[in-house]
Amino acid sequence: MAEILTMLENQVLSISFNRAEKMNALTRGMYGELAKELNSADKEFGIRAVIITSEGDHFTGGNDITDFLEHPPTAEDSTVAAFLAAIHNFSKPLLIVVKGNAVGVGTTMLLHADIVVASQNAKFSLPFTSLGLVPEAGSSFLLPRMIGHHRAAELFMTGESFDADFAQEIGIVNYVVPGPNDAYEKAREIALKIAKQPPQAIINTKALMKANIHD
Repeated sequence: MAEILTMLENQVLSISFNRAEKMNALTRGMYGELAKELNSADKEFGIRAVIITSEGDHFTGGNDITDFLEHPPTAEDSTVAAFLAAIHNFSKPLLIVVKGNAVGVGTTMLLHADIVVASQNAKFSLPFTSLGLVPEAGSSFLLPRMIGHHRAAELFMTGESFDADFAQEIGIVNYVVPGPNDAYEKAREIALKIAKQPPQAIINTKALMKANIHD
């Protein structure tokens, strides 16, 4: 069974994690598929917006530790690096839907999104220092920029999880809705509105908004 599912409808591409039995923990192979789908969508004129979502009860439990220990993705050409480059450079509107647990990269990837919708049961976690690691995916730069140094320092340095209402309060979530299905439908509603806008104006607007974090 495919661990990354896609659905294209009305110029909106949905990309879904499909490893619910493992809390959608991301493997190197899944990162490679995500990078491929994002890069392809970026080049396809008929795709006007992308939604990243998930099957099952959780967004993602973070990286699959067993997979990463067996083959650490440390090279610059690793699938993880490919995904991070793809999401950082993605030129079109990117929406992310969060439900249940969003651990590690499940939270840091939100900082690369344009719009985030969370269900009320979403739980966010940045456990890097607790694991003896430093924050990933450019989050040590992006999070303080978005929510301020003091709040970012507390989240990173304590490793404590936080709920959807707090995520909305600090500005990394646009909407909190009652249930998982509501979250996807809200994101899709927004994506369809965006898809009706002049596409080049949307791309240019995003480029201007992100100009100071690109080389």
